[in-house]
Amino acid sequence: MMREDTVFGPIRSRRLGASLGINLLPRRGKLCNFDCIYCECGWNKDGRDDKTLPTALEVRRALEDKLAGLMLEGRHIDSITFSGDGEPTLHPDFPQIVADTLLLRDGFFPDAKVSVLTNATRLGDDAVVEALLKVDNPILKIDAASLEDIRRINRPAFPYDLETVKENIRRFDGRFILQTMFLRTEDGYDAAQPGRLAAWMDLVRALRPRSVQCYSLDRPAPQAGLVKIPVEELRKLVRPLVEEGFSVDCY
Repeated sequence: MMREDTVFGPIRSRRLGASLGINLLPRRGKLCNFDCIYCECGWNKDGRDDKTLPTALEVRRALEDKLAGLMLEGRHIDSITFSGDGEPTLHPDFPQIVADTLLLRDGFFPDAKVSVLTNATRLGDDAVVEALLKVDNPILKIDAASLEDIRRINRPAFPYDLETVKENIRRFDGRFILQTMFLRTEDGYDAAQPGRLAAWMDLVRALRPRSVQCYSLDRPAPQAGLVKIPVEELRKLVRPLVEEGFSVDCY
């Protein structure tokens, strides 16, 4: 169970290097419209006591203080990453906070990338899309190519429509990173099942992301019985996409 300060780290990220995190969500709670079975932050029901969101001004001040301190210490960061305890684009001031973050990045660590980890469910909001298109790494998550599997793995708390999400992602014209969790469950789900894998690869071909990040379990999950897929196996599974010219990284 993670409970992060508004600005935390830097931590060592498998995908982003030395990553300074921004948590736009409650410091002692969790706010997400998914309830993923593998979420390191735990179940949504376990994080409802704190519903206080940091203001845009509080985020800006916390980030400025942290960046100034890191610069004085001579420390390096590769990414300023919106992650935290849930879905960052749910914050009502997300576009303004992104704009502030880009300005601070340019002033303190201009070589660092600004990254956003998002479940891509808020892409019907033009302001959210415009903000995501301004960052270096909009990392959009789709964990499965069928609605049945998404309900099983991500457990959306609203009427999720995969076709709408895919249509919204096409607005990025390939200027995004697609992120997918690969795992198995003891009750029979297997992301590597041939039909399931083929459908996911067709989804990648249809959306044509700038790159793809495939990863498996690395931290404790709230649901018991989840099985990690080794990175060597992941690389074999995605080899057809690599041979077609897609940039695919496995973690």
